[in-house]
Amino acid sequence: MLKNHLNLNAIRNAAIMVAAMWFGYFLQYMGWFTGCSGAIIPLNPHGLKGIFLSPFLHGSLEHIFGNSVPIFVLVFLLYQFYPFIAKKVFLLGWILTGFLVWLLPPIDIYTGEFNTVCIIGASGIVYVLAFFIFFSGVFRWNMKFLTVSLVVALYYGSLIWGVLPEELFSNLAEPSRISWQSHLSGAVIGIVMAFIFRKSGERTLKFIWEFPNYYSEKDDKLWQEYKENHPDDFLELPYKKKENVWERLDELRKNE
Repeated sequence: MLKNHLNLNAIRNAAIMVAAMWFGYFLQYMGWFTGCSGAIIPLNPHGLKGIFLSPFLHGSLEHIFGNSVPIFVLVFLLYQFYPFIAKKVFLLGWILTGFLVWLLPPIDIYTGEFNTVCIIGASGIVYVLAFFIFFSGVFRWNMKFLTVSLVVALYYGSLIWGVLPEELFSNLAEPSRISWQSHLSGAVIGIVMAFIFRKSGERTLKFIWEFPNYYSEKDDKLWQEYKENHPDDFLELPYKKKENVWERLDELRKNE
């Protein structure tokens, strides 16, 4: 029974994405990507390739572990409950978030200095998917999608704090290495796409004969042929006897 409701394609896509992240981390560990190679470097033409490569690169085992579980869960939920638009949301969210991160100037919020930063990791995609799934349920106001939204809010509601610089909440000895720009960009893109695609995807099916002006000449002809060929089927129908007012004339006069 569970197999009939479970989208195996959702599990496969989620597993492929996580496997690709770990393969990228393995190549990084083997020295294929060093320094800022493959990273998003804001406002630097050489950093544009990071839009496509950075989600596969991570700074440590803790970093990739922290992204692997939410990526698997959120990609699965996306393809499970939004299969008609999942690919479009995933790819557009990935590219638009990365491009928005590249456009944001890396300015220190305290000193105002322009810093060259290299941004890697899949957290931008995590925020795209989390905010899309949550707000999509809200915008559609559908009980099934709202339930999924509540599940996401329950487990990933704390993500909301990640859209702001960590320095605002903690006294850090050195600048935070967490890219709040990726989180903010992903959240914005996720909300925008949830609004744009709010009427796309699953719809309530309505059969053609349910429309009030439906008429089929073929159906009508078949019905007439059946009535002609099976007249006995209509002899005992509970027809309502037509009332004859003249037969009740005396009774009506008494009631006046």
